[in-house]
Amino acid sequence: MQHPGETAVQRRAGVDAGNWGSALVGDTIPPVAADFLALQRLIAIGAADDEGLVWATALAGPAGFVSSADERTVVVDRAPAGADPLAGAFDAERDLGVLAIEPSTRRRMRINGTARRVGDGLLIRTGQVYSNCPKYLQTRHPEGSFAAGAQGASRTGTILTDSQRRWISTADTFIVATLAEGKGTDASHRGGNPGFVAVTGERTLTWPDYIGNSMYMTLGNLELDARCGLLFLDWEHGHALHLSGRARTDWDPRRAAGFPGAQRVVDFELERAVAIEHALPMRWTFEKYSKFNPS
Repeated sequence: MQHPGETAVQRRAGVDAGNWGSALVGDTIPPVAADFLALQRLIAIGAADDEGLVWATALAGPAGFVSSADERTVVVDRAPAGADPLAGAFDAERDLGVLAIEPSTRRRMRINGTARRVGDGLLIRTGQVYSNCPKYLQTRHPEGSFAAGAQGASRTGTILTDSQRRWISTADTFIVATLAEGKGTDASHRGGNPGFVAVTGERTLTWPDYIGNSMYMTLGNLELDARCGLLFLDWEHGHALHLSGRARTDWDPRRAAGFPGAQRVVDFELERAVAIEHALPMRWTFEKYSKFNPS
């Protein structure tokens, strides 16, 4: 079922969707989705930490590191660790959103539910399971086989460094995590041509909201709870930049007009940043941008 934040955004966007989006969402993992999960080498997850800060992060491994134990249970053989801002978060069960993303085919699926740590990994119980269209997802291919390695140096701050601002300004993809108290947590993807995210200050970003599936899960959560986590990946080197802060949707068409293809814009204000070198033990080679990216 859609929650009040999602329906409020639909009304404001002029979408007469009723429960259209809900028909695409189930609570179990169909066989085709189980097969897809078993092939994945990368998932993104979103959750709040013990301080209430919302973070997005990623886990990578060889095919099979994610699997479905049954139609309501997903097992991941590793968990956030080291300097990852969600390290230790799942020692107690909590809500999370999962985005299984396959850049080589631009296929993706989302799972929202709860997770707790079991051994070195995560045990996830599903609440919502659904697939996503491939819009705005760039094509990338993993290089070689998976090779585990130690994380590199990390840096925590409350403002963006010059190098981090350049990183964000040239990004074509990021992961966004949002939540609504009592309604669950969600992890989603945003993409566009390099430069689609505008760095407007040492603590502020703006990105365009393009036409999507009209379910408005991310914007719907932000309607109820401004907390938000972003993850920018350096696909060529495995570095990760985690941002946690607050976001709001600006519906002013004059601002949207400044971003090609935007229907509205989202403003983000940073509270904390964590940058980790070699956070992921995988590398990807870029092939092409999505044909759906506005230019």
